[in-house]
Amino acid sequence: MKAAVTQSLRVVSAKSLESPVQFSLLKHLELSPREPDTPLQNGSAVKQANRKSRCLSHEFVVDSIRQAKNADHALHIFDQASVQGGFQHNHSTYAILLYKLAQFHRYDSVDAVVHRMTLEACRFHEGIFLVLMKHFSKWSMHDRVIEMFHHIQPIVRSKPSLKAISTCLNLLVEANDVGLARRFLLSTHKDFQLEPNSCIFNILVKYHCKNGDIDSAFDLVKEMEKSQVSSPNLITYSTLIDGLCKTGRLREAVDLMEEMISKHQILPDALTYNLLISGFCQRGKAEEAKKIMEFMRKHQCHPNIFNYSTLMNGLCIDRRIEEAKELLKGMKVDGLRPDAVVYTTLINFICRAGRTSEAIELLEEMNASNCKPDVVTFNVILGGLCREHRFNEAFDMLRRLQKQGVYLNKASYRIVLNFLCKEGEMEKAMDMLVMMLRRGFVPHFGTSNELLVGLCTAGRAHDAVTALFGLAEMGFRPDTNTWSTLVDLYIRERMLLPAFQLLDSLLIDAEPPQLSSLHGPDTNTRATGPSTAVFSIRGSSSVSS
Repeated sequence: MKAAVTQSLRVVSAKSLESPVQFSLLKHLELSPREPDTPLQNGSAVKQANRKSRCLSHEFVVDSIRQAKNADHALHIFDQASVQGGFQHNHSTYAILLYKLAQFHRYDSVDAVVHRMTLEACRFHEGIFLVLMKHFSKWSMHDRVIEMFHHIQPIVRSKPSLKAISTCLNLLVEANDVGLARRFLLSTHKDFQLEPNSCIFNILVKYHCKNGDIDSAFDLVKEMEKSQVSSPNLITYSTLIDGLCKTGRLREAVDLMEEMISKHQILPDALTYNLLISGFCQRGKAEEAKKIMEFMRKHQCHPNIFNYSTLMNGLCIDRRIEEAKELLKGMKVDGLRPDAVVYTTLINFICRAGRTSEAIELLEEMNASNCKPDVVTFNVILGGLCREHRFNEAFDMLRRLQKQGVYLNKASYRIVLNFLCKEGEMEKAMDMLVMMLRRGFVPHFGTSNELLVGLCTAGRAHDAVTALFGLAEMGFRPDTNTWSTLVDLYIRERMLLPAFQLLDSLLIDAEPPQLSSLHGPDTNTRATGPSTAVFSIRGSSSVSS
């Protein structure tokens, strides 16, 4: 048994390059009561609570730290509670403090608090370190994950549980840090006489499947079957089926599921079925995926919204839009409520099929079903309208949604502007730019340059001035080719003053000249902000020196 696990780890190590994560271990901080930068309401509340009650409650301190706006605030509350008569910190107060410090990336303080915990007499639970392990893993600080694991025994005063071991191993495997995973498993096997259970075996099976080494994963499963403390379960088989599907071995995946059911009496759930459905759909075999869903129903496993969504996506990829729409109806018949993701998936493919009017009808159905469209849904519709050159409708949609209080992001406006620039619709593109800048959105850098060059090519000098200064006041600077095109246009149009000012800005990287300087002493135009910059020149008289 030990030889099998060791051999598996050698295979893992041999097929991967060890690349240790670089990080700086921050120095320990000695905790002491500190003065906050700003008045702390929670700190005052601790004093008030102490005056009202002879014993400060742990719940109150936990809530106060949870509401802290920064790390220093949390530490101040913790330290202030420490000096209150009769109060002793416990697992809960330490746990919330460590959580807040990690949240604000104060890892030096985390180390200091952990060191202080070694001197405490209260009982701690290992869950406090599992939370920290997950946090450090999220930020790719995998050595710190191991470090937090090794704090468990001296502070909790008991060996780490199998849950702690499997959590740490899983985080390392998920991060593909094979070297650390191997060293960790070997050290736990030595230090704690670890006999791998099903959970640990499943993590190693998952690693092999993620890396496409299905044969090594099957070898591990054979060892599981021989083990006295573990045996393959639904998670094991689901992981293998997923690995087979992702490597295109669909027939073997189906055979494995049949073996799981008939030989081992393990029934698949909706998630396991979804792995097969997804595998067939990704290979362009939506018809087989439909048969799998029919098989589900026959064997008393009711499809859920994820099964429907996966199959619908597969049908759409195969351009079987009508079948996908029927599937949506079937979902409702089964008592399932389609969510925004399901609707948006179907709307996206309908738009790309050049049937945007039909997609808008589906959007109305979506609203009628009390399913709120999100910004992604609206962006898909906007893209569909633009692909069909229905720019006026796209404009109307942007205006209407704004009035209805619907939040749109910068992508919503960029989609329309990008299409307008590509189609050479310069007048509409200027209107779109005006709307964007008024609402505080800036086009993509490449699109901004494309717009300016397009205006110059179309001989729209005044619009080019308007666009340039509106964009400049939002922090935009054209690239070299755009500068050259602009200056060339201004010289040809006898707009020498703007040409010289633009050249000055290019050479010394200075702030662009104010719009008022382009009009001479008689103009009333002033550039006071992005909106003013855009609207003050629009339709104005000739700008020249």
